[in-house]
Amino acid sequence: MQSNRKKTIFAKRNTFTMTLPKDFETYTRALMGDELYDTLCRGLASEPPVSIRLNPFKTMTHKGMATAMVENCEATRVGWNADGMYLPRRPNFTFDPLFHAGLYYVQEASSMFVGHVLRQLVDKPVAMLDLCAAPGGKTTAARAALPEGSVLVANEPVKARASILLENMLKFGHQDVMVTNNYPRDYKQSGLKFDVVLTDVPCSGEGMFRKDEGAIAEWSVENVDKCRNLQRSIVQDIWPCLNEGGLLIYSTCTFNTRENEENAEWIAKTLGADWIEIETAPEWNIAGAIGCPEPMYRFIPGKTKGEGLFVAALRKHGERSATLEIPEKGNGKNSHKNKRDKRTGPPRRAAESLAGKWIVGDFATMESNEGLVAIPNRWLALYDHAMKTLRVLHAGVTLGKRKGHDIIPDISLALSTKLNNEAFASVETDWATTVRFLRKESITLPPSAPRGFVLIKFKGHPIGFVKNIGTRANNLYPQEWKIKTSHIPETPIQVLPIEISRSRQYED
Repeated sequence: MQSNRKKTIFAKRNTFTMTLPKDFETYTRALMGDELYDTLCRGLASEPPVSIRLNPFKTMTHKGMATAMVENCEATRVGWNADGMYLPRRPNFTFDPLFHAGLYYVQEASSMFVGHVLRQLVDKPVAMLDLCAAPGGKTTAARAALPEGSVLVANEPVKARASILLENMLKFGHQDVMVTNNYPRDYKQSGLKFDVVLTDVPCSGEGMFRKDEGAIAEWSVENVDKCRNLQRSIVQDIWPCLNEGGLLIYSTCTFNTRENEENAEWIAKTLGADWIEIETAPEWNIAGAIGCPEPMYRFIPGKTKGEGLFVAALRKHGERSATLEIPEKGNGKNSHKNKRDKRTGPPRRAAESLAGKWIVGDFATMESNEGLVAIPNRWLALYDHAMKTLRVLHAGVTLGKRKGHDIIPDISLALSTKLNNEAFASVETDWATTVRFLRKESITLPPSAPRGFVLIKFKGHPIGFVKNIGTRANNLYPQEWKIKTSHIPETPIQVLPIEISRSRQYED
């Protein structure tokens, strides 16, 4: 290859001129051919589309929300995901309270394809692992697509990124989720088994060039080779955790064949897996594999309306094993000790009492390092084993934490779709007051508000808790989540047409 000099090939877009490494240009043009490469160049030179994905568990009460957005907000649908919407422009999402309430997730459209894959290939409850899950876009798309009764474990090895993943999963509000902070080798040692594993592996990031200048600056031929080797190591480490007959979804956000087709073929031939074809529509303009006939799927800016993405689905050789398979007692190494849950005595009785009042559903309740937690009974064995072998950051619903004689209700409870809305007094706040709450500032409640824990709502949707002590209301919103920017818009931001979808009988 030629030297890695940068070459300016595009006109100025927004505030910077996109320059691509010469080696990237030479390699990718030879790989794609002139016509497709020129299409890619035009796509990278254009504005990236703005897209969101509705949370079906929180917008289901707003019948026809997607249709309302199309008819009233100039939105258009993402073809491969029924919850996905393209917006005509990018609003200031930070100041939309419904974004913080978890009614939608800001996600580029190509990465929503994982939901399409799962809806086609998974038709019964499964245990799924998203191995490299942060920040949580594909994870929440997967959770929305999985059959009811499934459990999703979202893992992120990097601690700082795991915190972001945790925040996004809590805002999504689904109870059948566990969040962990482990490396693939930890899972290999744990002995846990999964029916579906998503490996959205770290890559050279070529598909994100138009959204991330840093990806351009970090690109090199050497980095591509390092990524290729790391990706193989990740998949090889996690392979024993995939049940025989289980589904592996391999994805990257890059274009080169070394990280894509070559690695997918290596998985099939070396580890032992069969290719799975995914049905797509011609109008989606998804490209196929380069240089091989197997079913693989490429999203190319300029051709597909989204960022760069590569996806391959493979079925591990062997007869399918039981769903939610848990190792026998004694398997796995206890390398990541969590504070064990306490299931006897007053703490448990207090937790059970709270669970009956604060949430609805079939849960086991206990105390853990998170506080008082409620775990769905159907995957309690998985939780127990994970607590012994992994670094568990969250599971199920965190009800609250003890402080003196009080149990402080947790943000996980406030944002959970299993919250019993009758358990707490609530106050509906306007946009300005809700923004102050999200900035973790003091807010004033109406004189009629009772003392004690009060649920703050915006447009009928929970945002978080305050403790009303009469003279003031103590803001219980997480410090690490608060809106930090000092510039507040003069007019309210609201992306979803809540009032319209409520007042008219839309159907999606």
